[in-house]
Amino acid sequence: MKTTLAVATGVVALAVAGCGSSNNSSDNTTPNANSTPPPTAPAGSSSSGAKPAAGKGSTLKISADPNGALKYNKTKLTAKAGNVTITMANPSSVPHGVSIKGSGVSEGGSVVNQGGTSTVTAKLKPGTYEFFCPVPGHEQAGMKGTLTVK
Repeated sequence: MKTTLAVATGVVALAVAGCGSSNNSSDNTTPNANSTPPPTAPAGSSSSGAKPAAGKGSTLKISADPNGALKYNKTKLTAKAGNVTITMANPSSVPHGVSIKGSGVSEGGSVVNQGGTSTVTAKLKPGTYEFFCPVPGHEQAGMKGTLTVK
């Protein structure tokens, strides 16, 4: 009985560890994550999902699908040039995060478990970028969108 319990516990631990993390912390970051914490966003939001941050730039809010589908609630975002912050709430039981890439930019937010928030900030010039989930396989499965910076 003890052997069966130990084997079952080991299988569950391996399954959880394989969900996008190389260590046991729920605050993991991708290799290109910011080394300093992003600025805190002011409360409230506009109908477009964008709001001015301190100085130039924008703060955008998205959410992972609460039912475990590999998608965000938005696939198109628009922001002003400057410091752009994307904050992603994760109501899903599947770990997710948010990162930005394109036009020479590659910044990553942390991968978080259910109830967590992943945040990424990058100084962006006008152009088109991609926001995506950095968990292996999620971007390829469609968990991504287009960020247009004006």
